[in-house]
Amino acid sequence: MDSMIIVYAILAYLIGSVPSGLIIGKIFFNTDVRQYGSKNIGATNTYRVIGLKAALPVFLCDALKGAAGVLLLSFYGPMYMILGGILAMIGHNWSLFLGFKGGRGVATGLGVLIALSPLVAVICLLVWAVIVYMTKLVSLGSIIAAVLVPFLMYFTGESYWFVGFGALAGLFVVIRHRDNIKRLLAGNELKVERIKKDE
Repeated sequence: MDSMIIVYAILAYLIGSVPSGLIIGKIFFNTDVRQYGSKNIGATNTYRVIGLKAALPVFLCDALKGAAGVLLLSFYGPMYMILGGILAMIGHNWSLFLGFKGGRGVATGLGVLIALSPLVAVICLLVWAVIVYMTKLVSLGSIIAAVLVPFLMYFTGESYWFVGFGALAGLFVVIRHRDNIKRLLAGNELKVERIKKDE
């Protein structure tokens, strides 16, 4: 095995580990998003706590982490591209810089998906947007979009490597949203709306 693969793989994880929401919140808005709302460092909770001015850059940075993971290993073929993307997602969810805690991996997963299959990424993003617009439930949109990924990969003619990734990534997102699923079933899931910081 090319020794550089190991270097790039570690780098993909480290890039994924960068806590965008925490960094942007603290440096630019003097706010630790982990103290409010769902306590999550992702774009959704950043929106609840700070607003779109912080949530959008967090979303973009998290997506770029996923795309970077794929691109770092793109010279070695589809299997390694997927490996890089998964490592970036693992880094986001279990960040080295946060004591192996992190976010849900949706935006980072979208970045991976954009790098692997832009068409599938666009379809999933549209499905997510419609569901969130109608229900105000980001978790519901994320779960449904994630579950659709392997099927869309298959029906758009992507390789079996990509279909397999879609199944693994979809499962990954669902597992990370298990608490959200419980709240959805109980009817008390947090909606995507601004909150007061003392809440």
